[in-house]
Amino acid sequence: MSSTTYPLAEGLAVVREHLLDPGLVRAVASGRQRGRDAPRWRRVELRWVDLKAGTHLQAVAYDATQAHTSNHAAGEPAGAYVDELLAAGFGNWHVTTDLAVVQLRITKKGLAVVHIAAGTGASARAGAAAAEGNRGGPGANRSHDRAKRRLLPEDDPLFAALGLAGKDGRVKPSRQAKYRQIEEFVALLEAAIADATGSGQLRTPTEDDPLRIVDLGCGNGYLTFAAQRYLTERRGLPVRLTGVDVKDQSRRHNQAVATELGVDADFVVGSIEGAELPQPPDIVLALHACDTATDEALARAVGWRAPLVLAAPCCHHDIAAQLRRRPAPAPYAALVRDGILRERFADTLTDALRALLLRGHGYRVEVVEFVDSAHTPRNTLLRAVRTGVTDPAAPAEYDELVATWSLTPRLGALLGAAERSVRDT
Repeated sequence: MSSTTYPLAEGLAVVREHLLDPGLVRAVASGRQRGRDAPRWRRVELRWVDLKAGTHLQAVAYDATQAHTSNHAAGEPAGAYVDELLAAGFGNWHVTTDLAVVQLRITKKGLAVVHIAAGTGASARAGAAAAEGNRGGPGANRSHDRAKRRLLPEDDPLFAALGLAGKDGRVKPSRQAKYRQIEEFVALLEAAIADATGSGQLRTPTEDDPLRIVDLGCGNGYLTFAAQRYLTERRGLPVRLTGVDVKDQSRRHNQAVATELGVDADFVVGSIEGAELPQPPDIVLALHACDTATDEALARAVGWRAPLVLAAPCCHHDIAAQLRRRPAPAPYAALVRDGILRERFADTLTDALRALLLRGHGYRVEVVEFVDSAHTPRNTLLRAVRTGVTDPAAPAEYDELVATWSLTPRLGALLGAAERSVRDT
């Protein structure tokens, strides 16, 4: 990875070129420049999308409470929007194209430090670049680009080791859904790490002290290994991986995959609540841990004060069962009268309560969309960055929701027990 220090305008010009590159995969702007007012948005994510009206630069801009999506046509509209963002005072940019990974950090002196590493599709991109004729935005026909703009390409050894791809380096038709899930998860992970690093919440790892990731309820480790592979092979970050699952079959499977890929990893059999680590983790994953196992994972993450947490909840039986047993408060009976509506409401209510609890324990939380997996229709992901700053409104909102619906959420009980234990010691 090369690193160059530029005057601010020149460094931003480098970023601009890659943002408008037709091979842009994803870009994230975060943080703020020292001595400048904070940008209007806390974070902005960019990518090219193909709409009926043509190719557009899609922006998802996050304020303190929600996400706002806008689309800007390729050419002058996209260029003007990018110029607006570059002038907004963001302190960090992370841009991934199929040729390069570009990271820009603005120093206290107002200089731009730019790191550039190789991307994932340099050879495949050559013909597309010639067809475009310029770098001001994508051409009209982007169908040939879609397969190349991958954070983890199909022929990565990971997919053969996991049994998703054949000897020809192509993902099997029956495993395309899992491949799409992995790709979407890696994109969410990329954005989360850029956010946590840019805001100073996630440390810079070294070979002697690698990034510590624990996956609680890791199963057969598809997303676990995808996270490790992306961070080490595409971002150049040293990673130490730990997976915890109650099934010995998962441990044996994952250890064999780790050995085949040469991954620095340890997989253990045990419960989430009983997991012991030599050092607290930097990143906690809980991906489709069933029902209250997600609550146990989130409670451990809070106890470890983990800087970054990614949790994709699966099946919300606990709250759904409580809703069945208790009369609904007026005038909300219609929300839980029919089984399918009650289940969907339980999903929403459970994750809303989890988000409030995390916000009340010093985390900045976003609830974002996650693609369906091959095993569950659940498509929500909780993305939490520890700031140490408690949302003052969260505890009261949580208490009111719990009292209104007469609920006893598992995560609330776990965190309450942990707090009582600390007070008693």
